[in-house]
Amino acid sequence: MSSPTASQFVFFTCQPGAEQPLKAELAASQPEWRLAFSRPGFVSFKCGDNVGAILASRQPTFARTLSISLGRVSNSSLTAAAHEVWQIEGVAALVASQESIVLQVWQRDSLLPGENGFEPTLTPLAEEVRQALLAAARESDALTDGHLIDAKVAPTDSVVLDVVMVEPNEWYIGWHRALARHQRWPGGMLPIAAPDDMVSRAYLKMEEALKWSGLPAVRGDVWVELGCAPGGASQALLNRGFQVIGVDPAEVDELVAGNPRFVHMRKRSNEVRRVEYAPAKWLAADLNVAPQYTLDAVEDVVAHPSTSIRGLVLTLKLADWSVASPELLTQYIERVRSWGFRDIRLRQLVHNRQELCLVALHSRGQRRMKRSRRRPTKGAPDDSPSGPPEVRFDAPTKMVPPHHLR
Repeated sequence: MSSPTASQFVFFTCQPGAEQPLKAELAASQPEWRLAFSRPGFVSFKCGDNVGAILASRQPTFARTLSISLGRVSNSSLTAAAHEVWQIEGVAALVASQESIVLQVWQRDSLLPGENGFEPTLTPLAEEVRQALLAAARESDALTDGHLIDAKVAPTDSVVLDVVMVEPNEWYIGWHRALARHQRWPGGMLPIAAPDDMVSRAYLKMEEALKWSGLPAVRGDVWVELGCAPGGASQALLNRGFQVIGVDPAEVDELVAGNPRFVHMRKRSNEVRRVEYAPAKWLAADLNVAPQYTLDAVEDVVAHPSTSIRGLVLTLKLADWSVASPELLTQYIERVRSWGFRDIRLRQLVHNRQELCLVALHSRGQRRMKRSRRRPTKGAPDDSPSGPPEVRFDAPTKMVPPHHLR
C-alpha cells in the first residue's frame, strides 16, 4: 500500500525505561532518522517519506508497536478531540484510500509490568476514547457504513488506524498494517487471561511467548524448563496440555508439583544426566543470570547427542541496558543459530520486565507442518491446544525416547 500522504514521522510504543535500547537499535538500523519527541514508553522519529521501506523493515526488539504518523490531537474535551481526529488531513486521506480500516486505541504505560500490581492492558479510559471516536466517525461524512471496522482485533493484513494516548488529553495518530500476530492487537497486547490460582508472573510471560511466537507445539509434547521454580511458566504449559520436566533446586508450588504431567528434578541443570532430557521436544529457560550464562546452560542441553530439541523459549535477563546493545543482541542470535536453529525471533514482551524473550525453531517449515496437520477447534484459540491430553506422566525415564535412542 502506498502512503495517503508523504509521511515525515514514525512513532513507537515500548516499555517505560526501554527507550534507550530502542533508540540504539534504530540508530544502528536507520542512521538517517532523527529523534523527534519522546516520553517514557513513547518515542518518535523524523524520517524519510519511503513508507513502504518503513513497513517492510524489521520491527525493533524493544518496540511493542510501530506507526506511521498522521498527526496529533490535544484537547481537554473528549468529544471535540474525537471529532478532530477525523478532520486530520492524513486521516481523511487514509480513510479515502481504503475500503475498510480498523480503529485501535491504547494508553502508553505509566508503570513497569508487575510494579504495584500493574500489568499492561487496555484501560477503561482507552475504551471510552475508542467509543467516542466511533461515535464521531458515524457523524463524519468521510466515513460510510461498514467503512470502519468495530473490532478490537484486526484481521490479518488489514490497515489499522492507531490512536496512542500519550497523555489522557494528548493523542498521537498513526497507522500500520497488521501483518505479524502482535500487530493485530492494540498496543501489541495479545490477550492473556491470568487464572485465579496463578503461581507467579512467569505464567503471563510464557503465555504471551507462546501466543506471540506461534510455536508448533501440540498437546502431549514434552517440555523441559530450566529454572522452573516456583512454577508459573510450567503452570502455563501444563494448562495447555503439555508435559513438563521442571529443573530447579528450589521448591515448586504444590499446584504444579502435584500435576501428574509434571516431573520436578531438584537439581541444577548441569547436574541432570542428559539422557533425562531425551523425551523433550521443547526447551524453556528463565534463569536469574546474565544472558551468556543462560545460553551456556541451554547449549549444554541442546548440543548433547542424546537430546533432540525442536524449539526454544528463552528469557534473557538484562542486568542493565548496556547488555542490550545491537551488537550483543546480534551475538545472542548468532550463538543460537550456531546450534542449528534458523528461525530466531527476539522481542521484549509486554509482560517482560528488564528482560527479553528469544524463541527459536530449526526452520520456518516447522510452522507450515503444524498448520497442515492441525485444524482449529471450533471456539478455541488458533494458537493453543484445545484441552489436556489423556496421559499419565510419571517420570521422564518412562517416556518413549526419541527414535535415535531406542
